Amino acid sequence: MTCTLIIATYNWPQALELVLISVSKQTIIPDEIVIADDGSTKETLDVIKKVTKNLNLPIKHVWQEDQGFRKTKILNKSFAIAKGEYIVQVDGDIVLHKKFVEDHLGNARPNIFLHGSRSFLNSRLSQKSINERITSFNFFEKGLTNRWNAIYFKPLAMFARPNKSLKKTRGCNFSCFKKDFLLTNGYNEDMIGWGKEDTELSARLINNNILKKQLKNCALSYHLEHQTFERKGLNKNIKILENTILKKEKYCENGVAKYIS
Repeated sequence: MTCTLIIATYNWPQALELVLISVSKQTIIPDEIVIADDGSTKETLDVIKKVTKNLNLPIKHVWQEDQGFRKTKILNKSFAIAKGEYIVQVDGDIVLHKKFVEDHLGNARPNIFLHGSRSFLNSRLSQKSINERITSFNFFEKGLTNRWNAIYFKPLAMFARPNKSLKKTRGCNFSCFKKDFLLTNGYNEDMIGWGKEDTELSARLINNNILKKQLKNCALSYHLEHQTFERKGLNKNIKILENTILKKEKYCENGVAKYIS
């Protein structure tokens, strides 16, 4: 089964470089990487060119003009060109445990989408990790919060059961079969601005009887601390989500289909 890793990024090339370094240390390397770039400046492209020389796999850079937070649009464009049968999606501030891709692929099943575990690095540890190229963390690490999620214990994944809960749905550590993504028409581009786009997609997947499986202490990731995005547009996005849940929507009209020839 072929795998594409999609990394969403915006104007933090130092963090993106660290994420790509963590990709190079994976026990299973994806078949390709797609960088979903929501309008970054040239510094991000420079990082991609630099890292491409050290990673022996295709890296595609999908860029759009910076017109505010349009993550749904750039992710749809990236999914559209992805060649992998299975897609793993992360954000450009998410450092990957060395078995991250292996765990997502190892738990991939028909009619299931996955979310993995996430810990948080405080500002000091985030900056140290970037400066010193640190990609491995443990339970006792100073500056690590939500540290129980930093314990790697793969057998716990066996107890995870598919469910219809929308709690803890997060696009920063997510995977699904590309065909399932296309079935829903992908991210809803009516959702402009930060927030709830990943939950709304999850709702439509579930409405199509594609259930969520939450991997505990498996598919670990580490979130670098950064300034939070302006939450402009969140109220509109919440209303779209509520409508999707209420009407049990399975498909969004303004989605990925327009990018597929």
